[in-house]
Amino acid sequence: MANGVPKEEVVFIHEADSETKKKELFSKIRKGQVRVLIGSTAKCGAGTNIQDKLIALHHLDCPWRPSDLAQREGRIIRQGNENSKVEVFRYMTESTFDAYLYQTIENKQRFISQIMSSKSPVRSCEDVDEATLSYAEVKALCAGNPLIKEKMDLDVAVTKLKVSKANHTSQQYNLEDSVRKHFPERIAKTEQRITGLEHDLAHMKAQPVVSEGISPMTVMNMTYTDKEDAGKALLLACKSVKAKESIDIGSYKGFDMSLRYDSFTQEFHLDLQREMTYTVTLGTSETGNILRIDNALDSIEKRLENSREQLATLNEQLETAKSELGKPFPQEDELQEKLARLAELNAILDIDGNGVENADIAAEKKAVVNDKASDRKPSILDRIKDIKECQAKKSELSTVKSKTNEIS
Repeated sequence: MANGVPKEEVVFIHEADSETKKKELFSKIRKGQVRVLIGSTAKCGAGTNIQDKLIALHHLDCPWRPSDLAQREGRIIRQGNENSKVEVFRYMTESTFDAYLYQTIENKQRFISQIMSSKSPVRSCEDVDEATLSYAEVKALCAGNPLIKEKMDLDVAVTKLKVSKANHTSQQYNLEDSVRKHFPERIAKTEQRITGLEHDLAHMKAQPVVSEGISPMTVMNMTYTDKEDAGKALLLACKSVKAKESIDIGSYKGFDMSLRYDSFTQEFHLDLQREMTYTVTLGTSETGNILRIDNALDSIEKRLENSREQLATLNEQLETAKSELGKPFPQEDELQEKLARLAELNAILDIDGNGVENADIAAEKKAVVNDKASDRKPSILDRIKDIKECQAKKSELSTVKSKTNEIS
C-alpha cells in the first residue's frame, strides 16, 4: 500500500469467511481486481483456482511437509495461467530454524522419491515427525554457529555414501549369486541346447533332397508328399484339437509333430520335436503352413550360431563377475572420514552429550580444533580424546569445588 497499491486490491484470505465470499474473492483475483492475496497453506492450497493472472509466489516460511510446498506452487504453476513465466520467492533468515526446516523437508522428500521411483530405497528411516532437537542443537542454531551447517552438510553426505555402500553390498551379493548359481545354470542349459541343435542339424543335413513335392509327411496316420494335400490334412487335424491339450498328429523329416491350441492368442501351434523342439504358428493357408514348417527346420543352423554366441557371452560375463566379486566399496575411506568428522562435530557441539557445554570448555575445544601452531596436524581421534580430557578435567574441578564448599 505504501508503494501505491490501493487497499482494496490487497486481501487477507481469512477475510473471506464463507464459501460465497471465497468464490467472489477468487473471481476478483482471476480478473485482476485483487492484486495481492495473503494466506496460509491450508486456506490457499488445494482447491484455490486463481491462476489466471498470477505472476509471483512468495514463500514466507517453510512448511512441515513436501506436499505443502507442492500445493503452494501448484496455485501458480499450472494450466490456465496467462503468464508464460512466473517467479517463486523463498525467504529464509540466517541463524534461525529455517535451515533445519528445509533440511527436514529434504529428508522427507528423499524417502518419498526413493519409494515412488524405486531407485535405491534405504531399508529404514526415522519418523521425522517425531524428531526432536537437543538443547545443544537449538543453541547452535540460534547462535548461528557455522559448525551446525557443516554438520547438516555432513549428514546429507554420509546418508548418500551409506546408500551407495548399501548398493555396492547388494551388488556384491548379486554377483555372488550369479557366479555360484545364475551363470553356471545358464551356461549348462546353453551347452545342452547347443548339443541338441548340433544333433538335429546333422540329422537335417542327412535328409534326402526332394525334387518335387515335399518329404513324406504323416498326418493322422496318413502320409502325404504333396504340399497342398499335407496342408489340408493339418488344417483338418486342427479341428480335433481341444483347448488345454496337445495331441500327437504324425511326423515330418524325422521330427515328431504335436498340435495344440492357445486360447489366449486363439492360434494353433505345431511343435516339431527331436532333440530340441521347434514351434510353428499355423495360419489358414495350406501351402503357407508347409512353408512355415520348412523355414523352422531350416533355421536350426542359425539358432545354433546364436546359441554359441550366447555361450561365449555368458562365459565372458562369468569372468567379469568373478573379477568384480570381492571388491571393496570404493568410497569407504571417504565414508569413514566423514563419519569421524561427524562424530567430532557432535562432540564439539555437545549434541550427543548430557547438557550444554559452557564457554570455557567450548573455548578449549575450539583451541584443539583450530590448533595450527603445531607442526603435526592432530588426528581426529586425538581431537576427540582431548575434548574428553577437557570435559573430565572440568568435571573434576567441579567436584573439588563442591567438596571445598562442604568443608567450609
